[in-house]
Amino acid sequence: MYTILVVHQLAIIISKVSYIFLIITYIMSNQIILASSKNEKIHKIVRPTKNYHPSIWGDRFLHYNISEEELSYKQGQVEELKEVVRKEIFGELLCDDWNNRLKLIDVVERLGLSYHFESEIQNELQHIYNINENNFKHETLHDASIRFRLLRQHGYRVSLDIFDKFKDENGNFKECLASDTLGLLSLYEASHLSCVGEDLLNEALSFTTRHLIEFLANNKKEQCDDDDDLLSKEISRALERPLRKTLNRLQARHFISIYEKVALHNQALLQLAKLDFNLLQSMHKKELSENSRWWKESDFVHKFPFARDRSVELYLWILAVYYEPQYYLARIILFKIISFATIADDIYDSYGTFEELELLTEAVKRWDINEIDKLNPGCFQVFYKELLICYEEFEQGLTKEETYRVHYAKEEFKEFLQGYLDEAWWLKKAERIPSFDEYLKFGLVNCGYLMLTVSSLIGMKSNNIVTKQVFEWLSKGPKIINASTTICRLMDDIAEHKFEKEKYEELSAVECYMKQYGVSEEEAYDELNKRVFNAWKEINEDYFLKPTYVASPILDRALNLSRFMDLVFKNGDGFTKVGKGTKETVHALLIDPIL
Repeated sequence: MYTILVVHQLAIIISKVSYIFLIITYIMSNQIILASSKNEKIHKIVRPTKNYHPSIWGDRFLHYNISEEELSYKQGQVEELKEVVRKEIFGELLCDDWNNRLKLIDVVERLGLSYHFESEIQNELQHIYNINENNFKHETLHDASIRFRLLRQHGYRVSLDIFDKFKDENGNFKECLASDTLGLLSLYEASHLSCVGEDLLNEALSFTTRHLIEFLANNKKEQCDDDDDLLSKEISRALERPLRKTLNRLQARHFISIYEKVALHNQALLQLAKLDFNLLQSMHKKELSENSRWWKESDFVHKFPFARDRSVELYLWILAVYYEPQYYLARIILFKIISFATIADDIYDSYGTFEELELLTEAVKRWDINEIDKLNPGCFQVFYKELLICYEEFEQGLTKEETYRVHYAKEEFKEFLQGYLDEAWWLKKAERIPSFDEYLKFGLVNCGYLMLTVSSLIGMKSNNIVTKQVFEWLSKGPKIINASTTICRLMDDIAEHKFEKEKYEELSAVECYMKQYGVSEEEAYDELNKRVFNAWKEINEDYFLKPTYVASPILDRALNLSRFMDLVFKNGDGFTKVGKGTKETVHALLIDPIL
């Protein structure tokens, strides 16, 4: 009996202990859950995303289509007129002197038709270049400036002595030239083809700018006739953006409207210019429709909701790089690459933590789909997978002999992302703002212009112009590429710093320059703009003077990328915040045909 009682008491004690243990376990469990929940709140990533406005175009370009029959008909019309123009402008029976031939070439180029007559233009210019200089003793300032600009534009080494006849005994431009407004405008355009150290062209730019501004001021005060009013508009346009910095298609559209008002214009040439512009516009709209579908089907807007939705503006960027029909594949490829570059910009700039960005950069360096599990789920894995798939498709679309191009493009994309990571390190880990020199080490890389230049060559099918030697040349950082990246980096930073009302926690060439040299904002703007000005001279130096190491179609990519920066970033960031200028450009090139 006693034994039974003891056992019963032990059972009660064990039961109470078990109950207490369960209570303690429950309490501890809840504490762990609460602690875990609390830690999750502590470690929850706060992503400083920016509020970009949505695409202003909607699905406007998504469903554009033009039949192959209609395109073929338009192409036939252009081909017929090309033969007429070839005979009338470049035919053997042409008896005009060198002066008129130069002016005709200038008209053909301004109308955007030079790509149809490259060999004819080259032959004419070679002939003019070979003429003895004594034959040009009595040329006007207008004629001399056109001759200098066109010859230099095509790579001929033209001496600055061509302008000696227009200088006084003190070596300054003669003040009597102030009344020759057309000559001043031509000299102004010619001065933008200067190279480093050509002080005379710097003087020409200063001299012509001053007098052209005076002409505009006087015309406002006086009642001017239609011709002066037209000239005033041309001067205003040139002062805003000279020919050297103007996109070919924009210049063509504008000059067609001018040329048709010229009393003695060549009717076949004018008609060809209009038909050719509209034909290219139709082709480009069809491409934009294809690219828009790819963008929408890829669902980037929802996969990367923090990124800018700018598919139309991105295509405009690519159209600036090359507009010619033969570069269709190159445009398709480069559009996809710049799309990924823009998304990467927003991932690194305003979404990822440093640790996430470090993992993504390392994964891209390895370029192996098996690395995807090391990345955080969500946008990082999606970006990585889509990127690798896209480059694999590029390789599949090339011949076996051309696939090496994709390798070079991949390597540049890796360096591009490393530049972003280096910037992220300074923003998130470093305890100070980098100096201007430190900033440029990664800033010139992550502006992306070297990567885009290399990538622009992937799909170029053009008479063996693109070779391994070209890619090796690019990898060594030639002057023209360094100059183009400088223009991109500094114009982008100046635009964001000077014109954006919202200030983000980003590194900027402006802030870094102010810090290193102890100057004000305005002084920094002035100095950085001088560097942009000099970078254009360096582009000219590599572009003009024959023999060049690579063919001009390669150099054109760097030149046109720089032109786009001047168009969209000169007065603010017209890409991120799509304003009037960008809208007008899209309408001019991709919406409104020439009637």
